[in-house]
Amino acid sequence: MKVDYKFQKLEPAKNFKAINKAEMYVPGHRTCAGCGPALNYRLVAKAAGPDTIFIGPTGCMYVANASYLCTPYAVSLIHAQITNGGAVASGIEAAFKVLAQKGKYTGVFPNIIVMAGDGGTVDIGLQAMSAMLYRNHKVLFICYDNESYANTGIQVSPTSPYGANTTFTPPGKEIPEANVLFPKYVPELVIGGHPALKYVATTTIAHPLDLTNKVRKALSFEGPTFLHMLAPCPKGWKFDEKLSREMAKLAVETGMWSLFEWENGVYKYTNVPKTYKPISEYMKNQGRFSHLKAEHIAKMQAFVDERIAKVKANIAIPIATPR
Repeated sequence: MKVDYKFQKLEPAKNFKAINKAEMYVPGHRTCAGCGPALNYRLVAKAAGPDTIFIGPTGCMYVANASYLCTPYAVSLIHAQITNGGAVASGIEAAFKVLAQKGKYTGVFPNIIVMAGDGGTVDIGLQAMSAMLYRNHKVLFICYDNESYANTGIQVSPTSPYGANTTFTPPGKEIPEANVLFPKYVPELVIGGHPALKYVATTTIAHPLDLTNKVRKALSFEGPTFLHMLAPCPKGWKFDEKLSREMAKLAVETGMWSLFEWENGVYKYTNVPKTYKPISEYMKNQGRFSHLKAEHIAKMQAFVDERIAKVKANIAIPIATPR
């Protein structure tokens, strides 16, 4: 017998007036001034609405938001270990489906969202996230990417950029550029390994309506979805906290970050600059790059140029990946 799980369908918003005015992420947290992930959380929670359950793996957004038995969420939140956000979400989704099948739950199916940092997504939390996507659970997995393990002291993560000065990759005589590794490309990693996945998108805190509508669209699919969100960190990136949105905007303008949707194998790019700014414009206001020499910046520019070339190729000839 086919069960009506009463999945939510969230319509895209033309502007913020069309979105529920009630805040689902309210004052009372202890995040840093200018915290990108906190703004990210506020936008996601507002887009999702009141019938939502957040799973928060250990990280900045759990530690800073859940002190002394208080949280800033006006919706349900459950803490997960940094290793198992996807597993906890899988269990919650399966439980609601079983209750609906038995007639013990007749309400609207909640939006189930994992909000994990880069470590809880593509490093120590990769296995649970991948298993969740593989099993086709109706869960939105969001990576709020601040490009380091910021909660424990700004250690290097798999998404830390080349040249970043972190506590685990300080510049020195032997390794003057600091971090010698280039970051994992998260969307492609997720897309390439999960046949059940039909929707992946990227966004930033500098593009709030874009972020909002991608969250609402992702939540309207009946299977797993994934969003990768750039969330600049003033403390870890070492920039003035009033520049958080500007850093995200510059990431797009220089090609360090691209905005796109991948739906059923087809890429759709938005906010593509007509002329890209040099990567130095993005790096110059961030203290984590202040030690770099011209040859290091040129190496980063070459890396970004490769990404830009892929964007231009996909725009010129829309590429549908095998499915």
